[in-house]
Amino acid sequence: MFTRRSWLKVAAVSAVAAASAIFGYIAGYNASVKVERSLYQPALKTVKLPPASKKGYVSVEEALWRRRSIREYGEQPLDLTQLSQLLWAAQGITLPQWGFRTAPSAGATYPLEVYVVVGMGCVKDLEEGVYHYNPRLEEIALIAGGDRRRRLAVAALDQEWVANAPVNIVIAAVFERTTGRYGERGVRYVYMEAGHASQNIYLQATALGLATVTIGAFYDEQVQSVLEMPSEHKPLYIHPVGYPK
Repeated sequence: MFTRRSWLKVAAVSAVAAASAIFGYIAGYNASVKVERSLYQPALKTVKLPPASKKGYVSVEEALWRRRSIREYGEQPLDLTQLSQLLWAAQGITLPQWGFRTAPSAGATYPLEVYVVVGMGCVKDLEEGVYHYNPRLEEIALIAGGDRRRRLAVAALDQEWVANAPVNIVIAAVFERTTGRYGERGVRYVYMEAGHASQNIYLQATALGLATVTIGAFYDEQVQSVLEMPSEHKPLYIHPVGYPK
């Protein structure tokens, strides 16, 4: 049976734990903001994305039922609204005051960085190139020009669907953001988080009438080179996306 002293002790411990969690969220968010700012300095230009919709016409249950891995895509270009929605699903901000995102993150350390490889004429009103997504500012930064889908496909063991998809969303991670707090265990947490973000892309693509597949077979260093990533950004997933053929 709990005494008054026991209850006070439990309350004190709970308060300390809550304060630690909140401090961790703030520290993690501030760290990710600093990385975003440093990465954006060399951007060729930035493109503001349309606001992502928070309400759709396809239920979660229906999206789960219809989700499939599809590797053949039509030639119809995507538009900026669709691209914005896909990127928001992967890593968009859902609670601005805390920086919480669409995918859960261990200790709110947010190790993931999202890139987009856009083909020539493949997204309306957007030039071809490699873009980096900034969820906090809801924009993408052009960091490398040219249609690099074929080069990315070569880095991905010549998987043709990478070259044929209008866009490829690449999920990378800065492991140190999470391992700095959790040690080696943090590596596992980063992989878990990448899986959450990948499933979000799958479900959002399905809800938009688009098709995608996850690609995990590629040469890491070649992907980094094609996308001109910083060395600490380690690629984990490639998501070709387009209309189903």
